[in-house]
Amino acid sequence: MPSGSKNENKVSTPQKPGILQVIKAVLGAFAGVQSEQQRQQDFSAGSPLPYIIAGVIFTLLFVVILLLVVRWVLS
Repeated sequence: MPSGSKNENKVSTPQKPGILQVIKAVLGAFAGVQSEQQRQQDFSAGSPLPYIIAGVIFTLLFVVILLLVVRWVLS
């Protein structure tokens, strides 16, 4: 077999993260339980935009839920 087969020439490029992977990464980072391997995979995924958007959405959702719970407890 020749040493320059097609499989050897392929360079692994990072895949775009799926919505579930972004949610898992953001929630893991939010809770502080994300593994180093997962964090490295997230940072090599290319654009940070999906993670930023998901982070902002989950932060707003957390604040709204927190405000609703406080209102409910104080009423």
